[in-house]
This record gives sequence, C-alpha cells and structure tokens, in this order.
Amino acid sequence: MVNNHKSASPARGDLFNKCTNFVEARQAIASGLYPFFRPLESGQDTEVIIGGKRIIMVGSNSYLGLTTDPRVKKAAMDAIAKYGSGCAGSRFLNGTLDIHVDLERRLAEFMGKEAALVYSTGFQTNLGVISTLIDKNDFVIVDRQDHASIIEGCRLTFGTTKRYHHNDMDDLERLLSSLPEDAGKLIVVDGVFSMEGDLADLPNIVRLAKKYGAKVMVDDAHGIGVMGENGRGTAEHFGVEDDIDLIMGTFSKTFASLGGFIAGTESVIHYLKHLSRALIFSASIPPGNVAAVRAALDIVKSEPQLRKRLWEITHKMKKGFDDLGFNTGKSETPIIPVYVGDNILTFRMCMRLHQEGIFVNPVISPAVPPGQALIRASFMANHTNKELDTVLKAFKKVGKELGVI
Repeated sequence: MVNNHKSASPARGDLFNKCTNFVEARQAIASGLYPFFRPLESGQDTEVIIGGKRIIMVGSNSYLGLTTDPRVKKAAMDAIAKYGSGCAGSRFLNGTLDIHVDLERRLAEFMGKEAALVYSTGFQTNLGVISTLIDKNDFVIVDRQDHASIIEGCRLTFGTTKRYHHNDMDDLERLLSSLPEDAGKLIVVDGVFSMEGDLADLPNIVRLAKKYGAKVMVDDAHGIGVMGENGRGTAEHFGVEDDIDLIMGTFSKTFASLGGFIAGTESVIHYLKHLSRALIFSASIPPGNVAAVRAALDIVKSEPQLRKRLWEITHKMKKGFDDLGFNTGKSETPIIPVYVGDNILTFRMCMRLHQEGIFVNPVISPAVPPGQALIRASFMANHTNKELDTVLKAFKKVGKELGVI
C-alpha cells in the first residue's frame, strides 16, 4: 500500500519573522515619540490642521507655496473635466496626452535643453534614467549623501557604482583617475542636498568631468524654482548650465504636483523613451497633475518676486536659528537643518515642537550619517513674518528645555 501522507518538513525560517521582530516603530508609538505619518486634514499651506488643531507647517517642500494657489488648482480641475482622472496606460502605448507632449516641450525650453521626458514620480525618474544609461562596462559615480532614489537607480544597473565622500573633490578626482579612460562614466549628484540644505560643488564637478571624460547628471529636485536668477536651478546658480549633460527635476516640490522629468540632448531623451523600463511599464502621470505643473511653471517664470520673498525668509530664519545658538551646518538654501545628534532626542524635539504648534521633520540615519540626526526645517514663500517669529519662539523654548541650546 502506497503511503501518500508526506512527513512534515523540517522547520524553516519564516519570511515574515523580520516583520514580527520589527519593534522600534511600535516602541516609539507607545512612548509618544513617533513623528511619522501624521495625517493632515487640510491643504499643504503655511498652516495645516492636524487633529483639529492649526499648526504652522515648517516641513513642506512647496517652496513657492503653489500647492494651494487657486490658478494651479483650477488648471488641475479643468484638465480632469476634459481628460478624466487618469490615463489608463503607459506613455509608451495609450497613455500619452497632448498635454504631456506640451509639458515636455515647455520644460526643455525652460531648462535650456533640447528635449525633456516626464516620468510618473521623481523617484522613478532617477531609477529609470540611471538604470537605462549605465551598462555592464560603465561606471556611475555618486556623492555619498545623494538621494536614496539615485542609490536605488545605481543598484539596478549592470555597471559599477563608485561613491565619493560628500562634496570632496579630491576624493572624486581620485576615483575618476582610477577608472579606465575608454569606459563610460556618469557623475550623478544632488544639486541641493535635501536633508542638509547645502549645494553640490558643480563648478569643480564639471571641471573634473571634462578632465576625465565623464558626463554629469544633476538631481535638482530641491533647486529648480528656487535657485538661479530665473529659477532654473543649481546649474544656473553656478553658471554651468551648458556643462551639465542631464538635469532631473521633480513636480512634488516647487511645481505643486506629482511626477518627475529629465532634460538633456534629444538623442539621450529619445533613447530613454524607448528603453527606460520605469517609463515604459508605468502608468503615465494623470492629466490633473500635468496641468498643475504647467500652471506652476508659468508662475515660476512670471513671478520672480516669489523667489525673492523665499530668500528673504531663508536669510531671516538662518540668522534667527544661528543667533539662538543652534547648529545649522552649511545650509545655503530654504532647507535649514537644526543638528541635534541623538536620534531619540531628535524625536523628542520634533514632538515637543508639534505640541507648541510647529510641524517639522526629524531626520535620522540612514538619511543622514550616524550621530548627525537633525530637525529639518523648510520654508515657503508665503510664510508670514508673524508665523516665522512664532517658529523661532517655539524653537527657543524647546531647544532650551531639551538642552539643545
């Protein structure tokens, strides 16, 4: 008689054990120090409502304050009325609308490049561009503090990734000089580093790229609309626009929407359109988002006073934090880090500020190096002086209470 009953398999590791054993977040929630996923009950403005309470927002990336601009909202609603809520397909097949093509033309013109290509998110843009361009015998060279989307894009390549110390041009040259002369090389760097608020040394990066035959790609998610006389970003700020091969930007910051784009030569953009899997196999950015970006872009171009006001606010707050005794590092942008050091102390400071009516973002490792945890404050052009003074007063009270100053 055949025994069809199989004996029990030896015990094996449960894939979900790591999930069951992940307790750090639950401990923070239980202790009242959990600072993430705080639900907003209002639009992304200088003041938001959380738990029925009005709180000053000092943690948004809407640098020009356009997410609640009536012109941007109307453009989005009009586009939905005409095209519907989504595109029901990828750009490669049925998901390209005439407004996608128009937006890409406008972006290329604004950035001073031959062509541009829109992706569904900024994260996908970096993934799609880097993974498509870097082949087996190529090298991608990145700053150690580049955004996570750049690092993930590097992981998807068949080439080799090299990482240089943050803004260390000697280390960058050491790496470049060690690579084969005939190899393809792409330096990818944040224009504005999103946690610390400092700038990439683009003039020297460009100099070294020319010396060693490398191309340069700048992720200017936090620079476009903010940096440069015309808001074209960090490359314009440094006067090296013609020397940057690819400029990447996102729509979730200055452009008050969702998505991302890459701008460069027509041949590179054409190549990405037909080979970038992140583009070809993703649904296209919805019409409401496209229209919002177009409206925001028009405002960026026609209302430089918004940038002027943003920089007035930035200088006021940087000086205010410094005068109070906080360590704000090397920030040169509307992103102002307040260094705390210890992770738990950073969480405590964040939640105490919340209790005082101020929304800020805590940043800990791996987003920053260990021991350099910080409170990330970021500002909008439509913050009032009264709001800003309230922020400084709260920081002073909490900073002294917790021994940060």
